[in-house]
Amino acid sequence: MIDHRTAPYAALFLRLSLSFLFFAHIYRKFAIIGFDSWWAGLQKAGYADWMLSYTLVAEFAGAVLLLLGIYTRYVSVFAMPVMIALVYHWAIRKGFWFSDGGLEFVLAWLMMLIAQALLGDGAYAVRVPALPWETTHSAAARVRSALG
Repeated sequence: MIDHRTAPYAALFLRLSLSFLFFAHIYRKFAIIGFDSWWAGLQKAGYADWMLSYTLVAEFAGAVLLLLGIYTRYVSVFAMPVMIALVYHWAIRKGFWFSDGGLEFVLAWLMMLIAQALLGDGAYAVRVPALPWETTHSAAARVRSALG
C-alpha cells in the first residue's frame, strides 16, 4: 500500500539523491580530472563527439533540473541512454560487481532513474508550464470529466 502522505517526500529524496550523483560526476570531470583530459581520453577511446556532448547535457540536466524538480520525468528518461550505455560498457569490461569496477553501481543508478520517471516530481518541485503534449491531454481530460 502506498502512503500518500510520504510518497511525495520519497520522490523528493530520490530526486535530490540523483541530482547529487550528477553534480558529483560533473565536479569530477571539471575539477579533478579536467574537462580536456576527460574529453580527449574518450575521443581516443573511439567515442564520437556527439556522444560526449549528449553525456554532458544529460549530466547537467540531471544535476540542475532534478535538483529543482523541473520536468523530472523527462530529464530522467533523457539521462537513461547514458546509463544504459555505461551498464553495457562496464558489463563487458569488468562484469557485475562494483568492487571489481563493474556495472553494479551504474545499474542501480539506472534503476533509480526509472523509479524517478515513474514517480514524477515529488514535493517542493518548481512549478513549470505544461509541455504541449501534456496540455492537450489535460484539456481532453477536463472535457471528459465535464461531460461525464
